[in-house]
Amino acid sequence: MNLGDTAEIRSLMRPDRVHRSVYLDPKIFELEMRNVFGRAWVYVGHESLVPRPGDYVTARIGSQPVVLSRHTDGRIYVFYNSCSHRGAVVCNEEKGSTKLFRCPYHGWTYATNGDLDAVSMPRGYGESFDLKDPALGLGRVARVSVYRGFVFASQAQSGPDLEAWLGPARESIDEMCDRAPEGEVDLGGGVHKYLFRGNWKLQLENVIDMYHVPFSHESTIGAGGRQFGRRPGESAGSAISDRGAAAAKWEQRTAWGARDFGHSYAGHQPVAEQIPDDPVFKAYVAALEARHGRERTLEILRPRRHNTAFFPNMTLQALNHHVRVIIPVAVDRTEIRVYPVKLKGAPEELNRGFVRQLNITHSAASLIQTDDLECFRRCQEGIEAQGSEWVWFARGIDTDRPDERGDLVNNGTVETQQRAQHAAWVRLMCAAG
Repeated sequence: MNLGDTAEIRSLMRPDRVHRSVYLDPKIFELEMRNVFGRAWVYVGHESLVPRPGDYVTARIGSQPVVLSRHTDGRIYVFYNSCSHRGAVVCNEEKGSTKLFRCPYHGWTYATNGDLDAVSMPRGYGESFDLKDPALGLGRVARVSVYRGFVFASQAQSGPDLEAWLGPARESIDEMCDRAPEGEVDLGGGVHKYLFRGNWKLQLENVIDMYHVPFSHESTIGAGGRQFGRRPGESAGSAISDRGAAAAKWEQRTAWGARDFGHSYAGHQPVAEQIPDDPVFKAYVAALEARHGRERTLEILRPRRHNTAFFPNMTLQALNHHVRVIIPVAVDRTEIRVYPVKLKGAPEELNRGFVRQLNITHSAASLIQTDDLECFRRCQEGIEAQGSEWVWFARGIDTDRPDERGDLVNNGTVETQQRAQHAAWVRLMCAAG
């Protein structure tokens, strides 16, 4: 296959199916790193992870190592983690605080905005070498933008701005932040990290897949047909079933996929409409009411969305508050990082409960995420089989309909969201420039 031929790329994605090579071919993976992660707005971190000047975290934009840092001017910078001298990774720690970054190889130092600070033993350089050349700094990612504390970066010099790229999906970030009495969230509560043996798109497709829940997560259902409680004061959670009243409610949930940029979401779980009868939760509700009043507080407590996928690498969940970051490692290896979301202004005990609950639901040894990881492993292994060329995403295709913006909407356990992701994949893989 000639991957420089856009017709060849387009042939890999059909309206109702995806060619198996997009999960298996290392050359396609390399092209994704250049064309998808090289052109999209990619989530790199949150402002709460770098609250003070000198604070930093390391991240990746696809295969590119970067540093997200808060400089002495208070601004956020994102630059490549590669010494401009000989290319070594300058910052090897996942997070920390520093006055300067120093390359371990030859000692060149850089300011926390990536600018060159000093060259070691400068007497060895002649007059023809300009030590003040800005090109000697750590290269900055072309564009950086922040939406309500969520930091995104794009390696593309031009293109839509962040708000245009996010489109209606940014309302999911609004819903999350509005749940905090102070209107801001904090991602500094730690992180779960794990690798799975599978392609990065498997996780992106899964997070807004409601079809798999009663089957993959059957072991989480109790004798009464309900999942365990996920919030303080809940003795039981959602009713999960492929039949009966529970299935009927799930079939009413909204499915949405962005026409242009591949973001998608699944509507809220019915259990999210219930307000737990718990003293700590009541104190939290009181804090929200003091800021917003009763009517607006009830709207905030009943989010419209459960899971949202921000193409290509970040997801939000509203019930067990967390941000999930998808980091492609190889065509068949993916790293996942899961950050609990704490709500600023909420009772500390409530926030601690969010962090603890995430251990149960989305850690590497949890009751839910482990089911998905096993399915990802089996998908990657099974896709290598020769029985079929295609992976199918046809569920609900005949009932997809456009909303007022032209995005795709549907209801229930459809694969509308995955079709939107794949359409965005094709557009980015085939874009000019």
